[in-house]
This record gives sequence, structure tokens and C-alpha cells, in this order.
Amino acid sequence: MNGLAAAFNHPFITAVPWRQLALPLLAFMVLVMMIIPLPPFLLDLLFTFNIAVSLIVLMVAVYNKRPLDFAAFPTVLLLTTLLRLSLNVASTRAVLADGHTGPDAAGKVIESFGHFVIGGSFAVGIIVFAILVVINFVVITKGAGRIAEVAARFTLDAMPGKQMAIDADLNAGIINDKEAKQRRAEIAQEADFYGAMDGASKYVRGDAVAGILILFINIIGGLAIGTLTHNLPLAQAVETYVLLTIGDGLVAMIPGLVISIAAGLIVSRVGKDGEDLGGQMMRQVFSMPRALGITAAILGILGVIPGMPWFVFLLFAAACAYAAWVLHQKAQRAIAAAQAPAPAPAQTAPSNEASWDDIVPVDQLGLEVGYRLIPLVDKAQDGELLKRIKAIRKKFAQEIGFLPPPVHIRDNLELKPSQYRVLLKGVVVGEGEAFNGMQLAINPGGITQTVPGTPTKDPAFGLPAVWIEPRTRDAAQVLGYTVVDCATVVATHVNHLILSHAGQLLGRNETQALVDHLAKLAPKLTDDVVPKLIPLSTLRRVLANLLDEGVHIRDMRTIIETLADVAQRTTDPHELTAHVRAALRASITQTLFGPTKELSVIALDPELERVLAGSVGQGDAAAVEPGLVDLIQRGAAAASQRQEDMGLAPTLLVPDKLRVPLSRLLKRTAPRLRVLSHAEVPETSTIRVSTVLGGAT
Repeated sequence: MNGLAAAFNHPFITAVPWRQLALPLLAFMVLVMMIIPLPPFLLDLLFTFNIAVSLIVLMVAVYNKRPLDFAAFPTVLLLTTLLRLSLNVASTRAVLADGHTGPDAAGKVIESFGHFVIGGSFAVGIIVFAILVVINFVVITKGAGRIAEVAARFTLDAMPGKQMAIDADLNAGIINDKEAKQRRAEIAQEADFYGAMDGASKYVRGDAVAGILILFINIIGGLAIGTLTHNLPLAQAVETYVLLTIGDGLVAMIPGLVISIAAGLIVSRVGKDGEDLGGQMMRQVFSMPRALGITAAILGILGVIPGMPWFVFLLFAAACAYAAWVLHQKAQRAIAAAQAPAPAPAQTAPSNEASWDDIVPVDQLGLEVGYRLIPLVDKAQDGELLKRIKAIRKKFAQEIGFLPPPVHIRDNLELKPSQYRVLLKGVVVGEGEAFNGMQLAINPGGITQTVPGTPTKDPAFGLPAVWIEPRTRDAAQVLGYTVVDCATVVATHVNHLILSHAGQLLGRNETQALVDHLAKLAPKLTDDVVPKLIPLSTLRRVLANLLDEGVHIRDMRTIIETLADVAQRTTDPHELTAHVRAALRASITQTLFGPTKELSVIALDPELERVLAGSVGQGDAAAVEPGLVDLIQRGAAAASQRQEDMGLAPTLLVPDKLRVPLSRLLKRTAPRLRVLSHAEVPETSTIRVSTVLGGAT
């Protein structure tokens, strides 16, 4: 025993990846069974193994949570089909070679199955076998193949819409890059799985056809060999070879039928993750007391009809009636629990005296919702919008550079049932309507086909959209719409408003928290600058100026170092902002244009630039003639739209002293237009003027 244990613990044995060798060994075994004659005992062993494998596959298909959990099923389908066909070849060789010796020539398993099905009548055996073939070939296999074909086509058609939905969730901060990458991989794996299932279903159909052909070959060949070669009487030959053929076919057909059922369960499953097929069926089929009560009544009526087997009908009628009564009582208890009044709070004596507690501070950020949107923000119901807002704040802090104040959520009965609004320091900065239980199909542009629903506009970006029912989601995604749920609509709008008003959200507390955070990383730099050279209020104004113009403040070290260099010359927030923007020029251009080194910009007409330079004073646009201001605003809005239509970032490149006044002048009429000065262009970048502003003015 010690020697045997030592042999199994040999380094060679423990180092061989046996799991990786399983598939090659199985393929080799299939080839061996087709070529080398097998003894009856080994055939019994392999046939039993085949039945066991098919049952294991069926149980895995039943208890899987979703189809992709059994992504290896197409390969398993191929291998089990090859295993059955190789066993058919091996058993056919044994039947034709040794069938004259008796019904156990191909093993006890084939003999037992043959006796069980035939039951003393060869005609009955052949008919039963034919019925099993028809069930497998015409019903189960054909249906599973059709479902796989349709699922593969619709999965491929829906891929662009699903990818856009992932991008929308990523941009809204609902998911991070890792989760987005994982979801994209799942979409690709889903398309590959259904495509493979569409082809793999042909294996099972071919296996059924092969079973029919092998049946006729064994019967005809067996009768010919038995009567001509071994001189058996015709009756004895029929009895022996038909018994062996039916048993052989049945032993191979039953595992094939089981595998076909597993394939049908895999491709026809539609359900939620985390719920197995049995639980889903029990919950959906036996959860309606009205359906069970009507069924009980119909069975009871059939049971009292004269001539009917009253016992079985009334037995099942009673069972259905009892189940309906139990479910009804359970539903009534749930309704009563939901309608039960909450315990009244302890009564305290009211006070008519005013106090400082009567003054309610204004929330920095607030979200008010109508009563139909309350489930989205209710902690007790695990409101989805609460999770989204937490993710938005986290993504904002990572990208912009400071932690925004919490969003205080409350219901407002004065709003419409599905209305919401976002407040900044008590002032409404955005509002919209979102219908809980419905989904918003957003037209990203260029889609002419419509989907049934309520037309509207995306509240965040103003894109045309339609509120649709969840059942039409796949159809809308196939057409190219980006489909998001109600919580995502509100979260995206909130995220857009927070980004747009980032400068107003940065107060003294947030600025001090930023300084304290930087002091942990660079304490000496922070102590030398704030507040010795730059007061905290001036630093807050500089950071707010950057945020108002879409510049992130994550690189606080560069900002503080730049302020330390120029604080001796000036303390004006606008001049300090200009120096900081120049120091952050690489980050600004990368945010606007991406990693490209060629910057496509809008430039001023030389004559217009000269007029503006002579009119504008120290950052003041009031000296510009009103008619010229109107022409500049309309021309800038049109040029910005042309840049966006070409897929370019709308950016206006101007001389340094014109950047601040033009940025203020164009903020209302062209809010997405970014004004960039010459000092803010990195030395490694090249300028390409795509549009000239003022040539037509």
C-alpha cells in the first residue's frame, strides 16, 4: 500500500493536468470504440455511462440560473452525440458478428431493454421505437433548433443597442469601467452561445436520423447474416436480431432524448438571474388562486358527468380548490399587513414659542419626487435610484476632483405623480417626468422608424425619445434606440445637472476639505501657499472659475504650485485662473479633443479679432457694440453646431486677452462651446482651423 501511495504521489502524476486531458481522452475513446471490437461487459459499462452522462446534463440544465452558466453545452452536445454514434457502431458490430449466439450477444443492457420494450410482440417494439424517434426528431429537436436559431438572430440584432445602453450607464456613473467590460464580454458570449446552439442542434437531428438508419441496417443485415451465414431458421433469426436491434436502438435513443430535452430547456429559458427553472415554474404557474379555482370548478363538472371516472376528476378538483384557498388566504394576509396603520408616535405637548429649530437650512443639493417615484428612493424597498446617486457622487469625485454635497431626497405631493425636480441651494435647476415601470427609448440620431409609446424628450440632453413598455425593449434596441429604465433617466439627469453646476457646489467647506486632503500628500507645499500667499476665498474662486468652464481640478498639486509661482505678482482670481489654465493646458486639450495631437478649432476672422481687441478692455465685453454682439453670438452658435455635426469638439481659439470676455459673452447662446486661448495650446499639438467665425459677419 505504501508503494501504491508513493506511485500516485509521484511528481509526474501530480504535475499532469488531467482535467485538460479529459477531452482528448474522450475523443480517443470514441475512435477506439468505432474501430476495435468490444466485449459485451464493456458495452454494458459504456451504455450505462452514456445514460448517466445524459441525466447529469439534464439536471445541470434544469438547475442552472441562466443559459450562459452552461456555456459549454454546445460542445457537450457534440461529444455526447459522438459517444452515442460510436456505441451504435460498436453494438452493431457485436449484433451482426455474434447475434446468432443468443440475445445477450451485445451485453445484458441491450437484452434487458429489448425484452422490456418488445414485451412479447416485435410489432409493438418497432412501433414504440418509431414513436420515440418521432418525438425526438420532429418535436423536441426541431423546436429547440428553431428557438436557438431565432435567439441567435435576435441576440445579434440587439447587440448594438445593448452596447449603447452599457455606454450610457458608464457615462452616467452607474457602473465603472470594469463592470462595463464584463457586461460587454457577457453580450459577446451570449451571441456566441446562441450561434453555437443553432449549429449544435443539427447534431441531435442527425443523430435521430442515424438511429433510424441503424435500426433498418441491423434488422436487414441481421436477418441476412443469421439465415444465410449461420443457417438459423427465419423465425429464430427474427426473434434474435429484432430483439437485439430494438434494445440497441432504445439504449441509444433514451440518452439522445434526454439530451434533446436538456437542449430545449437551455434555449427556451427566459427568467431572472438567481432563480432556477423549477422555482420559476412553480412561482408563475401555481401562484394565481383564480386560475386554480376555475380549474377546480371545470374538473368538478367533468367528474359529475355520467360515465366519467369521477374519483380521479374529483380528487384533482379538490386538490386545486384547496391550493386556490391557501393562496387566497396568503394574499389577503399580505394586503392586511400592508394596509395596517403604523404605530402612532408618542404625543408631546405642542409649543407655540418660536425657536432657532424652526429655521430649516437650505439643502445644497435636493431632489423632490412625485408619489409614483417614491419606490425608486425608498430604502425599505431597496430603491434603485439611491444606488445610482451614490455611484454618481463617487464618479464625480473621481473625475472632477472634489466630493459634492449629499443629495437630499424628499417627496413632494405638489408635484405631478411622475414628476421630479432637482434643486440647487433651494432653486430649481432642472425638472422632468419619469414613469416608474416604463423604459425610455432614446433616439441617438438618424433613426426614422418609430416604436409604440409616448413621445417625449430626454430630460438630460433634449434628445427625442419615447416612453415604452418593457416588453418592447428588445424591438427598440434592434432598431438602434438606446433603452434605459426609469431610475437611469433620473440619475443621468441629476448627473448632468451636477456637472453643469459644479462651480456652485464648491463652497468653502469643500475647498478646505480639498486643501486638507492635499496636505496629507504635500504638507509643505500646502502650508507655504494656503493661506499665507493665497486666501482660502481666493482659492475657492479660482477653482470655481475652472469648474464653470468645464476644467477638472483633480490635479490640485499643479494648481497650488502654479498659484505659488504667480501669487507674488497678482491676487486677482481671473488672472490667477488664466495662469492655472495655462499650466493645465495638456489636461484641458485632452479632455476636449482626446489623445489626438491635431486640434480642430473655430478661429476668429482677423478683422473681427482686431475689432474685438480694440473694443474689449480688461475682461469687459460691455464696450462691444450691441449689433456686433448679436452677430457674434448667432455666428458662434451656428459654428458650434457645425463642429458637433462633424463629430468635433466645439472649441473657439482666441487670443489670451479675449478668452474671458468671449467665454462670458457666449455662455448663454452656445453653452457647449469651449473658449481656448493661445497660451492654453500645448507645444506638441498642431492647430487645424475647421471653421472661421466672423467671415460672414
